[in-house]
Amino acid sequence: MTFELKPVATIRSPFCELVNMPVQPKGARDVYATIEFDRAYEEGLKDLDGFSHVYLIYYFHKVKAPKLSVVPFNDKTDTPRGVFSTRTPMHPNSLGLSVVELVSVEGNIVTIKGVDVLDGTPLLDIKPYIENFDKVEGEVRSGWMLASEEEVGKKRSDDRFVQH
Repeated sequence: MTFELKPVATIRSPFCELVNMPVQPKGARDVYATIEFDRAYEEGLKDLDGFSHVYLIYYFHKVKAPKLSVVPFNDKTDTPRGVFSTRTPMHPNSLGLSVVELVSVEGNIVTIKGVDVLDGTPLLDIKPYIENFDKVEGEVRSGWMLASEEEVGKKRSDDRFVQH
C-alpha cells in the first residue's frame, strides 16, 4: 500500500541551515515563524485562532537516506538507538511532528512561536492541541532520554543528519 501526500502549506522560519538550529521546540521558545497556506486551504483555517497550540505534521524534505539506527542529539551516552525510539528526522517516511504556540491566523498566513523547523519545510497537516484529548495523565516515562528540559533547550544541531 502506498500513499500520496501533498503539502497544504510551507513553513517559513529563520533557520536556513540544518546545522546549529534547535533540535526541539523547547530550544526555540522565542522563535517566530509563519506558515503560508495554499489559498485553496484557507477556509480550513476558520476557528483555528481559538487554540493556544497546534501540532505541525511536516515532511523532512532534506532527508536523503533514512536510517534505522541513529545517535540522537540528546543522548548523553552517544549510544546508537532504534530510529523509532527517537525524534530524529531520519525515519523511513521522514515525517516530523512539533507542538508550537499559535500566535495568529490572518487569511492564509498562520504565525507560530516555538518552532524548530527548517525554512521551506512542507507542511502536511495542522491540528489543534486540545488539553482534554492530549494531556497525558499518570506516570510518564521518557526511555533513554535523560537530558533535562534546560539541556534540551540549549542543544543545537550538528551535521550528523546532514547528507554529505
